[in-house]
Amino acid sequence: SARPAPAAPAPAPAAPALSAAEWPAPPALDLSQSDWQALRDLVTPCRRCPLCQERTQTVFGEGPADAELMFIGEAPGRDEDLQGRPFVGAAGQLLTRMIEAMQFSRDEVYIANIVKCRPPRNRVPDPAEAAACLPYLRRQIALIRPKVIVTLGATPLLYLLGKTGITRVRGQWAEIDGIPTLPTYHPAFLLRAPERKAEAWEDLKAVMVRLGRDPAATPRRRQERPAPDGPTDRPETDRAQAAAPGSGSPHSTPAAGDQHSP
Repeated sequence: SARPAPAAPAPAPAAPALSAAEWPAPPALDLSQSDWQALRDLVTPCRRCPLCQERTQTVFGEGPADAELMFIGEAPGRDEDLQGRPFVGAAGQLLTRMIEAMQFSRDEVYIANIVKCRPPRNRVPDPAEAAACLPYLRRQIALIRPKVIVTLGATPLLYLLGKTGITRVRGQWAEIDGIPTLPTYHPAFLLRAPERKAEAWEDLKAVMVRLGRDPAATPRRRQERPAPDGPTDRPETDRAQAAAPGSGSPHSTPAAGDQHSP
């Protein structure tokens, strides 16, 4: 009788993920001569920090190379990791409405994040992860040279402007590489704290004026959509900003949609 086939060897166990402390320091990057394709070719297989171990894919950013307005957020979330595009979850839908209220279409602006891989459990990127990824973002900024940058939330405020306290600093003009920059709230935070949308709309109006657009020409929205009951795609941002001094308000301000806002 035929002998039974030998059992297939058990698959080798997956190598444990390395911690940030175990990850080798990334080499210095000189991207001064990199064009868009060269930059994308570097980002796609990037392994400069431990975030590469759990990502589905990198999220490079999207928008025209000559955009006059650029938005910079924190990091990809679950939906972004799956689709390879920035801001496509619930926060992304709100950002799209914010962009449209500014009299732009989404495909007219450039959107990117501090890091290009999703942090585990959507946590905030740590300083080493941000430092490893920032050369890519700074080269994108240099290639685009937008007229205005809008940073979204506490993370780009810290890693690009070296500031903390988004509730204090939002709406105050600064510069990134010589480009006028206005910090405002992250859309995920606005989904959880809709009473802050009126403040965000004031920030966006200031950007519109800087770019020669009349905020009064934005159609009024009769009723703002209610915030979803479930978690957003940036829960760490929600918690960090909600815990910031001044984030809570005992009295509701008008919803953004009641004041020409998204």
